[in-house]
Amino acid sequence: MEKHVEDLSGRDQLPLTTGPSIPPRRRNFPRLAGFLGIVACLWLTFHWLPIALPNFKISLCHNHARTAEDGFPFEDQDPLTDSATADPQRIPLEAHIMSKCPDARDCLRELVVPTMERANDKIDFELSFIANASNRSSDVVCMHGPGECIGNMLMLCAANLPFPPDDSSTQATTPTVRYLGFATCLISSYEEIPDRQIVEQCALEHGIDFEALNQCVSQQDDNPNVGHQEDAPLSGIALLRESAHHSAELEVTTSCTVRVDDTVWCIRDGGAWKDCAKDGEGSQVSVLVDEIERLYGQRN
Repeated sequence: MEKHVEDLSGRDQLPLTTGPSIPPRRRNFPRLAGFLGIVACLWLTFHWLPIALPNFKISLCHNHARTAEDGFPFEDQDPLTDSATADPQRIPLEAHIMSKCPDARDCLRELVVPTMERANDKIDFELSFIANASNRSSDVVCMHGPGECIGNMLMLCAANLPFPPDDSSTQATTPTVRYLGFATCLISSYEEIPDRQIVEQCALEHGIDFEALNQCVSQQDDNPNVGHQEDAPLSGIALLRESAHHSAELEVTTSCTVRVDDTVWCIRDGGAWKDCAKDGEGSQVSVLVDEIERLYGQRN
């Protein structure tokens, strides 16, 4: 700094200062302002650009909420969402079972659950039940006795309970991963269904409201000819009757029958897989997953 001042003082062509002398403190102000300007530019540069560092990446650019007047979507809207990406066409996968049937247990364990674990985002899953439902009354007869009817109702109620549990006004029901986990937990101890202890344990493990389950199973609906009312309490017997009629209309009588895209895919009966698609290889999880991914790719 001293050398720079000496060079300037030795140049005769520079005009002499005619105004009052600038105090040293005031002369430093432009330099301070320049320094702060440089700092501000550096801050802005690192604020708006992603910074790549070893092992991780930091981006300080945030998409703040803007009003419609600014020409940007609101924060809770996705400007890239359209009908093609918002509603992909999932492939129907349905398992028809009886809750106290060992073949149903093996079917869920060996085929259905592993398939859901690998391709759940491409599947529209439904668990249906096989029973004899009267067309004249609310009577339903289950092959393995009244306990099986209760087990069937427990699984159906779990699938249809409002979710979140504390908001019964919404249309959302229990996520598939929860009610399928609950059903698999129960059927793994199918001999004990409908023992209260096993039901409470499985409900707790999978986040199902036990009191709501109990209320649903206990709810009586003695008039099957009257359609469901929106404000009517959830009825296990009504759900079971509807599910049993559905299986009967499809002429499904064997537990467990797995259907893919509305077509019988594989049957578990007498401790063995029977009548499986793909030349009998349909009981393999990888074969079923490949078929679901193939159908999904065709439709999306």
